[in-house]
Amino acid sequence: MNKMTENLNYFKSKLADLINYNHSESIIHWDLETTAPKESIRRASKVLGFYSEIKYNILTEDKFISTVEFLENNLKDLNEIDKKIVIETKKDIERIKKIPVNEYRDYQELIAKAQGIWGEARAENNFSKFQPYLEKIVEYSKKYAKYKGYTQHPYDALLDDYEPNMTVEKLDIFFDTLKKELVPFIEKIKTKEDKVSDELLKLKYDTQKQKKFSKFIAEYLGFDFNRGILKESLHPFSMGLNKYDVRMTTRYHEDFLQTSIFGTIHETGHSIYEQNIGDNIWETTLGGGNSMGIHESQSRLYENLVARTKEFWEPIYHKLVETFPENLKDKTLNEFYLAINKAKPSMIRVEADELTYSLHIMLRYEIEKSLIEGSIEVKDLPQVWNEMTKKYLGLTVKNDAEGVLQDVHWAAGLFGYFPSYALGSANASQIMNKMSETIDIKATLKNGELSKIKNYLNKNIHQYGCLKDPSELMIISTGEEPNSKYYTDYLIEKYTKIYGID
Repeated sequence: MNKMTENLNYFKSKLADLINYNHSESIIHWDLETTAPKESIRRASKVLGFYSEIKYNILTEDKFISTVEFLENNLKDLNEIDKKIVIETKKDIERIKKIPVNEYRDYQELIAKAQGIWGEARAENNFSKFQPYLEKIVEYSKKYAKYKGYTQHPYDALLDDYEPNMTVEKLDIFFDTLKKELVPFIEKIKTKEDKVSDELLKLKYDTQKQKKFSKFIAEYLGFDFNRGILKESLHPFSMGLNKYDVRMTTRYHEDFLQTSIFGTIHETGHSIYEQNIGDNIWETTLGGGNSMGIHESQSRLYENLVARTKEFWEPIYHKLVETFPENLKDKTLNEFYLAINKAKPSMIRVEADELTYSLHIMLRYEIEKSLIEGSIEVKDLPQVWNEMTKKYLGLTVKNDAEGVLQDVHWAAGLFGYFPSYALGSANASQIMNKMSETIDIKATLKNGELSKIKNYLNKNIHQYGCLKDPSELMIISTGEEPNSKYYTDYLIEKYTKIYGID
């Protein structure tokens, strides 16, 4: 056996161990978020800490590091997949080896516990219960930024974990563009708010019937229930253990139908992506979705550019009416279309319309930047949140549950994640614009031929997993680098028609 083969075999055996540990950890997280008893976190957090330390030791072991360095110095002798795996593994090593092992383990235990405490605090409308956990998470995030290193802003180090090479400087330009284009337009919409009503969505909708319809809509979009499941959780999420085991959740509100329908569609977008990773990489460390800006482009594309069109509902609106005849038998498709596209600033991000959605992301982006740079403290978050909600959305927060406690992301330590939602929305518009050059989108939706859209996304994005960089995927799928102009143009054109803006 030559030296290259020996090193490559050792490298792949260790990565296989990491994949197995990640799988086990994911099962525990899934259980905690869905069916595990509340007190199970006491032991589960220790187990998660145990797995995290094992993974840490694998990545920082001298022999493993020397093996990666050897392979890195001989990239020319590797195929495309192995080359990319070596490059990404080297980044993982550089990222993790700067963190003391005890801090890494303790942090994994902390975020496991914090998510349960967040759920309790939200249910009790009591930020003070969650505050000490969040303070520790923010402190760790600041330390992690220092360990990882950054050039201009500490938040850059966190952003890079979700969107490679993204910086505060770039995001400031991106969000300034959105503000310039969308904020004045939203002000025009406010003068015509009464033109569109969403009251039909706020009637009483039986949750058991909602569950059946959620399963139908996920399957209709292309989710394979032989390789995935749909459950319920406090905060909807998706989890791709591998392409043959993809799990997602949604939530149900008896008095707001839109929550479950579009929550399910959003997570289905993520999950279809995970189910269609290429057969050549699904069992490797490249076998999952790409950056969060790419991943969110898939969920936002299905949620908004597909499912908020009238054409999408033409073949299936009768199914919704048959499910809820007591509420919808006298409601036309056009009334339903207008209801699901009503644009009005709202308190809850996951229930926001697509026009005002980015305002929610701007708010969180500004707060996260300030927390990480130290200009605001965790104890002041409820007040800061309420003030910024007034500033960005013009709304008065009534309690912590609908304000600072509405998202689980901070409890999970996901600082730097939120901007991906806005980046994903912009990417989705750009991808759909290019797709429309070869696919008649309206006709495809009217005919219920959702497989055409899925096949396009499979060919241009899904199959590659993490094999290509985010910018490469955007060039493959659209022919150009990410450009927010498609997003703002799409929103202004759509809502100009709906509200009759001059």
